[in-house]
Amino acid sequence: MELVHFVDPGLDRIKNDAHFTGQLAEKKVRDTIEWISSCHVDAILITCTYFTSIMREEFERLPIPIIKIDEPLFQELSKQDKPIVFVFTNPNTIEGTMSQFRHYTGSKGILAQAESRLIPNTFELIMQGKTKEYIGEVASGLLHLAKEHPGAKLVAAQLSMVPAARYAESILNAEIGNALASLSSYLEHTLELHTKPNI
Repeated sequence: MELVHFVDPGLDRIKNDAHFTGQLAEKKVRDTIEWISSCHVDAILITCTYFTSIMREEFERLPIPIIKIDEPLFQELSKQDKPIVFVFTNPNTIEGTMSQFRHYTGSKGILAQAESRLIPNTFELIMQGKTKEYIGEVASGLLHLAKEHPGAKLVAAQLSMVPAARYAESILNAEIGNALASLSSYLEHTLELHTKPNI
């Protein structure tokens, strides 16, 4: 399997422009998805919460699977019978993720009790390349929230949080949900991937 990473750094730079409207954002996302699909790929995994929050169903009518990073996690969380606490470090991704989760559970007729919490002043660390400090602060925040919400399912809502979530899990001896943990089996099933035994 070959993984090809497509990045558009310009999108973040123009998001705050006065003339950048929702319609322009949709067009930008549609054009990008269509362009990637023309690059001889077998599937598209969208890891950007901003992209997934403005994608429409018509974007997905392409001849290859388009997988949103959060969808396998949402599928797994919708089977929970306890409250869910989505934990974020980037305040700009909260509304998009929460509205997508509400939309997902609503479309399935599921009533899920979910709330969001922010670990403040941490996302700047990862953006400055201070990975070790970021992991430490986020793990500490997750441990604190686990004590604050003892009966809830804690979810690290961003990919950047996965190493901290895994570290916090080892201390708590309890699972913290994250998109990567749910993605592997989902991709195997969706893309009909099969691992070859070692010979």
